[in-house]
Amino acid sequence: MDNSNPFNPERFRPSAISAETRAFNEKLVQATGSRPNWWEVGAPAARAARARGEGMFGVAPKSDRALTRTIPGRGGHAVGLRMIAPDQPKGVYLHIHGGGMVLGGADQQDPLLERIVRHTGMACLSVEYRLAPEHPYPAAWDDCETAALWLAKNAKAEFGTEVLTLGGESAGATLSAATLIRLRDRHGLAGFRAANLLYGVYDSSMTPSQKQLGAKGLLVRTMDIEKFSGAYMQGVSNRRDPDISPLHADLANLPPALFSVGTLDPMLDDSLFMYARWVAAGNQAELAVYSGGAHAFNAFPLALADEANARCDRFLREAVDSALAAGR
Repeated sequence: MDNSNPFNPERFRPSAISAETRAFNEKLVQATGSRPNWWEVGAPAARAARARGEGMFGVAPKSDRALTRTIPGRGGHAVGLRMIAPDQPKGVYLHIHGGGMVLGGADQQDPLLERIVRHTGMACLSVEYRLAPEHPYPAAWDDCETAALWLAKNAKAEFGTEVLTLGGESAGATLSAATLIRLRDRHGLAGFRAANLLYGVYDSSMTPSQKQLGAKGLLVRTMDIEKFSGAYMQGVSNRRDPDISPLHADLANLPPALFSVGTLDPMLDDSLFMYARWVAAGNQAELAVYSGGAHAFNAFPLALADEANARCDRFLREAVDSALAAGR
């Protein structure tokens, strides 16, 4: 297979899926069907269970060198930042976690942050944004915008560098794209050098793959997507509002981006479409498509995950090294 061409038809065929990935996906179908639904047990209980390591993701070990600090946000709300930094950071990566805007937390990201610190030499910060349904749109968007603004103003003093990147997984990729657009439109800022965007939801009115692949039951089903979006879009009448669905935004003058997605992810179309629109807007972009990858596949012990994570780390490292070499 031609690995340099993400649109090689062979990549999307069942024959391209490795035996390891196929066996893992079968376990995912079984686990997805047997787990309790978060909207039935309640979001707080589902969050607590995830924090205890119940479910497919397991316990996220805490780093001994991680620090948590708060910065002032809108309306007096404090925004938390989970930080891990090397002694002399080459740059800073602003991370936004996934979980459908309902689940997850910044203090569950330490292994991911440590990996990126180790492979890129950057300091890493994960945003503790407010979660739905208690805090629907625009709470998470506002908190991520607050974090990005704080970093743009304070990175030099805090970390000794002004080379900034950002990214996230799933809902975190959605919020990362929206944050870049807000920084450009509301603040005239274009200081982030790269966007690492993994399997985001870029159209909350639902792409075809969200309905079709979501019917297969691989970790995230169509009903899950509907419940998550219903939780964070309470009172929103236009699901294609560019602030919520960045696929419909003006994407000009945004940084180079890497879009990563698996062929069996319900958000496959979102990444394919967003990549095309990013390039059509005149921006640099890369698309990495992984055969048989389900939603969040790179969070599991798979060869496919190692491949995807290594490419993400390389993309970020090259962006930082390029900025440093140019003296910017």
